[in-house]
Amino acid sequence: MSDMDDIVREFLVESSEGLDTLDRNLVALERKPGDKELMGGIFRAIHTIKGTCGFLGFGTLESVAHVGESLLSDLRDGRKVLTPEITSALLRLVDAVRAMLSDIEVTGADGQQDFSELIELLARLQRSDVAPLAVVAAPAIAEGAAPVGPDAAEARGTQASDSNIRVDVSLLDRLMNLVGELVLARNQILQYTATQDDRGFVATSQRLNLITAELQEGVMRTRMQPIGNLWAKFPRIVRDLALTCRKQIRVEMEGRETELDRTILEAIKDPLTHIIRNAVDHGMELPADRVARGKPAEGCLRLRAYHEGGQVNIAISDDGGGVNAERVQAKALQQGLLTVEQLARLTDREVVNLIFAPGFSTVERVSHISGRGVGMDVVKTNIEKIGGTVDVHSVPGEGTTLRIKIPLTLAIIPALNVSSAGDRFAIPQVSLLELVRLDGNEARRKIEMVHGAPVYRLRGRLLPLVSLEHLLGLEPGFWGAPGRPHEVVNIVVLQADEQAFGLVVDDINDTEEIVVKPLGRQLKGISAFAGATIMGDGRVALILDVLGLALKAGVASDRGKHRATEPVAGPRSTEAGERHTLLLFQLGLERRVAIPLSTVARLEELPRSAVERVGAHRVVQYRGRLLPLLRLAELLGETGVAEERDPIPVVVCHHEGRDLGLVVENILDIVEERLTIHRREQEGAIFGTAVIQGKVTDLLDARAVLDGADVFLFAGTQANESQLAGAWP
Repeated sequence: MSDMDDIVREFLVESSEGLDTLDRNLVALERKPGDKELMGGIFRAIHTIKGTCGFLGFGTLESVAHVGESLLSDLRDGRKVLTPEITSALLRLVDAVRAMLSDIEVTGADGQQDFSELIELLARLQRSDVAPLAVVAAPAIAEGAAPVGPDAAEARGTQASDSNIRVDVSLLDRLMNLVGELVLARNQILQYTATQDDRGFVATSQRLNLITAELQEGVMRTRMQPIGNLWAKFPRIVRDLALTCRKQIRVEMEGRETELDRTILEAIKDPLTHIIRNAVDHGMELPADRVARGKPAEGCLRLRAYHEGGQVNIAISDDGGGVNAERVQAKALQQGLLTVEQLARLTDREVVNLIFAPGFSTVERVSHISGRGVGMDVVKTNIEKIGGTVDVHSVPGEGTTLRIKIPLTLAIIPALNVSSAGDRFAIPQVSLLELVRLDGNEARRKIEMVHGAPVYRLRGRLLPLVSLEHLLGLEPGFWGAPGRPHEVVNIVVLQADEQAFGLVVDDINDTEEIVVKPLGRQLKGISAFAGATIMGDGRVALILDVLGLALKAGVASDRGKHRATEPVAGPRSTEAGERHTLLLFQLGLERRVAIPLSTVARLEELPRSAVERVGAHRVVQYRGRLLPLLRLAELLGETGVAEERDPIPVVVCHHEGRDLGLVVENILDIVEERLTIHRREQEGAIFGTAVIQGKVTDLLDARAVLDGADVFLFAGTQANESQLAGAWP
């Protein structure tokens, strides 16, 4: 039964193993009728089979097991005395159960044979003190087809228990450790092979490499378990909590077959339980409140798991009321987690992620379900311990989604080997985005300083740069420090907590699978390292903790903040003196202009040779369609127009499915500042002015620019004020 339900298959395996034990115990009990331990074990085995088969809907099996359980109950309690006749009948019961398990495995049903005679026999033995002679007869053979007894399995073919074996977890862990050591030896042999000319030795080492890889894959597969095994308990948890909270909630699951290493599965059990309990208690509204808001009375909690990029992604979504950002802010102030000034600098997403702060809770009254402030911070801590990340996204009135990314396994991982200041380090590939190599001239031209910090413009995105040497205290300066010029700059682009940054290293070596070894006590407290490994040449290398490096360098926040390094999020309005996230660029020779980042789709540098003419309009072929270009200096009547650069800096704005490229002289910076806006009375593309970075800057009204664009650009569309003008008050 290849499509047999996992629960039924597990039932067959456990029951078959239990029946083999029953055979031995019944024979042993006949020699020691007073052994209460043997009698108790026999009773529990039959009781378990009866209870489970009733739950699964196997009525015939339940009937046979029930009458046998009743007889065993009398024997256990001393109301009956075990006789050879009763022992024979119980052994026939075991044979009958084994036959029905075989039927279930083959056909999915237990009603292929008639066991009414056996049921009546066991019932008579329970009622009467005198056993009928029929009980000593040989085991009955059912009409038509099939032998009953210990040899039934051989006649019927392989049973579920024959195709499965239970292995002690400690043995699997030991096998995994041995495979890890084999991988290390394989890496050393392969590195040595690269220096040899002996073809036979090279061929043998390659054969060893293949066998080791297959063995490693096989052993790792024995440790993999579907996440559905963990999810199976959640519907019951949700049901019980929903009844307690007087709510109506259904659970939907997708991706139950997604597999994880058992150590990872065990590590996320408690965090997922915390999330489920919080979703039921905090996320879902009462049925009456949902109906009043136009929602179904029954809420929905969705669990989804899938593999992506060598990681497992888990999303837990509810269609409840969402996280109340204002309430979170008030509680953060009340609990002293942040000051008013610090809160004012946070975006809506960063405010919502404050739920992961230690001790944070919005619950006024502590209950047995939640409210002690030890849930969500534990979730984040436990997931980050296994190299994962967690993030929350919430829409008021619509619901909340928590996304968790975790590695498939922790034992053997692919890694990139790098060197800095003569030391070697390993970077897990799950955090690697790309590699960038710059020569000295290119580095001096493309690496800039913003607020005293080095950044690299990677396809229009400001990428913060971090020197590994400087961060670990191996070297006092950055790549361009006096007295230490670099002819080549190697940048490893990494992802940490959804924040991309560039790690500058001396050399980028090769990639290989590494075996993760725990750190000693002296290094366990250093957040920059996740472990150690032995490289192919026998040297020890430290495994870098990418999130720890990002936190240490200040490019990521320990409260789950996400700094804006690309135009993906707009500004958030606050009280008087609003804060705005702005893109600064230059028009003409000296004019500074700012535009809300929320209106920007991308920043590009396009070669002049790519610009074409369509009538009086300039366009470029951009991502499979024509991108109209509009030179802002000419549109705004700028007299001191600078000579057009090559490549051309372009700010791509998106509007109702169409793109428009604004040509500027130079892109200066992305800033987030509290503005005092001096409005202009006349209408036009310039909305007003403000002092930004100590300089007077014009504020561009993107809506006015798009509204005033030629009909060729936006034929048949109307400007959407909520999308284009909502960034300015």
